[in-house]
Amino acid sequence: MTGVTNKKALVIGGTSGIGAAVADALAERGAEVVRASRATGLDVSDGAALSSWIVQQGPIDHLVFTAGSQAPGGAIASLDLDAARAAFDTKFWGSIRAAQAAAPHLREGGTITFTSGFLARRTVPGTFTKTAINAALEASAKILAKELAPIRVNVVSPGLTETEAYAGMDADARRQMLEGAASRLPAGRVARPHDVAAGHLFAIETPSVTGAVIDIDGGALIN
Repeated sequence: MTGVTNKKALVIGGTSGIGAAVADALAERGAEVVRASRATGLDVSDGAALSSWIVQQGPIDHLVFTAGSQAPGGAIASLDLDAARAAFDTKFWGSIRAAQAAAPHLREGGTITFTSGFLARRTVPGTFTKTAINAALEASAKILAKELAPIRVNVVSPGLTETEAYAGMDADARRQMLEGAASRLPAGRVARPHDVAAGHLFAIETPSVTGAVIDIDGGALIN
């Protein structure tokens, strides 16, 4: 295992949900963590601003990208393609641009860890945008792991995760949704943010892991 004590990590999307859990876990291990998101004024769909912000951070050791997007759902026949493109600009191109900007500034032993989602490999009608974004991220990470070596590049792929993203739902509906999903999963539970953060830490701290997709989905993909 490679320790993160006294290492500098950028967590983009690090102010809420999975990103906050990753940032907290790194900080608990003694890393210097810089959290950024729209809440801190960083718009990852603004390529120039994102690249400039990363360069300003100086030499770093680890980049984690967990920022998501409001991906439109629905069948392809009626899908709002402009909204789908905007979602790609945020999650996919934001991830790739962040990696491109950070790579020259990563110290020896550096890592880049993206966050996709189980829909990359699960066929669910009406989820074209999420599926395409996540599948593109997972395929691209393998290319980057070769091109940027010895920088290690990995992806963590969560399933349904209990985060504040569902806070706007009626409390009973939210509970029923989560309990229903848990009952159908082999693991018998949906993930919490700290479960998914453990996958990010595994990718960061294990020196022989690169080009990997780490599934934290409760067994959704084997159902």
